[in-house]
Amino acid sequence: MQPQGTLGQLMHALRCLPGVGPKSAQRMGFHLLQRDRNGARILADILLQALEKIGHCPECRTLTEDPVCHYCADQQRNRTELCIVESPQEVMAISQATGFQGVFFVLNGKLSPLDGIGPDELHLDILERRLGSGEIREVILATSTTVEGEATAHYLSEMVRAAGISVSRIAYGVPFGGELEYVDGATLAHAFNGRKQF
Repeated sequence: MQPQGTLGQLMHALRCLPGVGPKSAQRMGFHLLQRDRNGARILADILLQALEKIGHCPECRTLTEDPVCHYCADQQRNRTELCIVESPQEVMAISQATGFQGVFFVLNGKLSPLDGIGPDELHLDILERRLGSGEIREVILATSTTVEGEATAHYLSEMVRAAGISVSRIAYGVPFGGELEYVDGATLAHAFNGRKQF
């Protein structure tokens, strides 16, 4: 039975985090209250500060506490290359793993008509203005391989081509160091069909 009162509310609130179910929320709640009350205070203060200070960059829509994020503010970045991703986490992942020096546009989601997410919810009007600026020469689509991610990539590719800009999609397939016999069929087929000259 779920605890009542503030303890129950705490456990229920912790379930808003991805991957946190009732048992994990219970463990976290008891840990914060029994073993790390100071950590809980720090966490609560930082969460409140983050909610007040962090918003979306008006140019690329990643998270920032500055008027414009550091990617868009950096004049050394190649502004002719634009990488479109689904979330701010992917901006960080691509920057750290690839050394990409272009600029980004963050969708903060993907097209999903069943969930009521269309072009307006992804603020594609901002992207359209950027594409029409004449500055961008190549768009790299880095959306997921889910049904919604593929539909989003298709929609975006049509939008980019209509602006007369070159568009490419990141490759997906066999993980580095992976054994082919352990890779699922769909991934292997995608990797095989997306092969390039060696």
